[in-house]
Amino acid sequence: MRKIAIVGATGMLGQPVTKEFVQAGFEVTILARDAEKAKKVLNAPARIVQGNLEDKGSIERLLEGQEGLYLNLSVDPSSSEKDFQPEREGLQHLIEAAKKSTIHRIGYLSSLVHRYQGQNGFNWWAFDVKQQAVKAIKGSGIAYAIFYPSTFMENFDKGAYRQGNKLNLAGTSKYPMFLIAGSDYGKQVVKAFERDHGNSEYVVQGPDGYTADEAARIFASNYTKAQIKVVKLPFSVLRFLGMLTNKFNYAANIVEALNNYPEKFEAAETWQELGKPQTRFVAYATST
Repeated sequence: MRKIAIVGATGMLGQPVTKEFVQAGFEVTILARDAEKAKKVLNAPARIVQGNLEDKGSIERLLEGQEGLYLNLSVDPSSSEKDFQPEREGLQHLIEAAKKSTIHRIGYLSSLVHRYQGQNGFNWWAFDVKQQAVKAIKGSGIAYAIFYPSTFMENFDKGAYRQGNKLNLAGTSKYPMFLIAGSDYGKQVVKAFERDHGNSEYVVQGPDGYTADEAARIFASNYTKAQIKVVKLPFSVLRFLGMLTNKFNYAANIVEALNNYPEKFEAAETWQELGKPQTRFVAYATST
């Protein structure tokens, strides 16, 4: 397999995966709403099909002549359950088109923390969307590789925790998260497509396990480009804010799940098959 179509290539977690596919010699085609913006963001040789997941025609153009399909989909924090969801309606459009195309393997970025659904009375529609997405891919009749990653290191310098020069926390993080760097994850994804063998599910974790509080302190102490301050809210405040807007509601739910999901190290088999992640969190914080 040398031809791969990617959806979500320009996002924080899509970029490192796309770059690893390019470096491995794959012929990469991506779907993007804004082709010019995507070209600047990726800065990598990739064919760009302009379109979106609501446009079935653009999906068909994306998949034409392709062998593999990698999906980096997510719920927009400002969206509601009734809105068009890439991992629900968008995925349905993708699977319908893939069945009629030359695609013979789908790779999908899920999450480890969505397993918290149903624990301690926790029930969130966004996690239900993720669970149903896994079922849809497994029921598609197309070979699949599904990835269940822990928290990405990128969340501390580009993503959810970072706001300006602050790292925002809420409540108490009870269990270590085995942080994974996007570049290491990208290498594992590429390896899974190169193996191209049967149906596979992979837990994706790095070598270092820290609670969110520990990780924030480590990042702030080792980051060299700015002085980072760790700010912590009582979870009750975040939950109250979550009653006011979809965005804060998303934040409250994901933080509750991350704080309470009893993550354990489960990636030994993934390391054996796809390679051991090399990036340590302190080194990431120092060099990013």
